[in-house]
Amino acid sequence: MARVDRDVRERLIEAGISLLEQHGPEALRARKVAAEVGTSTMAVYTNFGGMAGLIDAIAGEAFARFARALTAVPHTDDPVADFLAMGIAYRQFALDNPQRYQLIFGIGSPGEPTDRTDVTVTGTATARPDRAVSFEALVNVVRRMIAAGRIRDDGELPIAGRMWSVIHGAVTLELAGFFGREGHGPVQVLAPMMLDLLVGMGDDRDRATQSMTAAVVWSEDHRRG
Repeated sequence: MARVDRDVRERLIEAGISLLEQHGPEALRARKVAAEVGTSTMAVYTNFGGMAGLIDAIAGEAFARFARALTAVPHTDDPVADFLAMGIAYRQFALDNPQRYQLIFGIGSPGEPTDRTDVTVTGTATARPDRAVSFEALVNVVRRMIAAGRIRDDGELPIAGRMWSVIHGAVTLELAGFFGREGHGPVQVLAPMMLDLLVGMGDDRDRATQSMTAAVVWSEDHRRG
């Protein structure tokens, strides 16, 4: 059996990510990826067993970076602000990495996802633990909002599913251009919708608005570094 070269493996993943973001999933071909690294197509088969394995590794790395973006939000004494900051981080990752975001969620990506699970039952979005961190982060902050008495307890998993649906739906529509390119999506659609959802779940509107302001301030400071 040919020996896996860790350095070449990582370079192929990075090359695949770069091609994906520049040219979309149709660019993920063994010859193209290998050429980016300056190696032969055989390296793709040696290190990944073929393009399906490389695409899976690219998706895995995309999941990891997505999870890091969400878990970079600190735990403060305001779990609603933390949740909203996580939503902002979610949207920003999608806008900064649209092809990776679509690959993660199986939108226009090669292959058919086979590891999806019912989050309302299993508590995880995937049967693969290495890709479950992002949804776990959402469930954890939902649990904290319930414990703080900010929202009613309808069950942390159904609530997480509702909140994910709102954020994902708005972000996906924004990526598709339905809210323009001037930032109308977060200001006129996503932020008001999140406030309405929180208030509908029992939070005070003024308090939720204060949490939104705190989340925006943290996110802007975080992006400035």
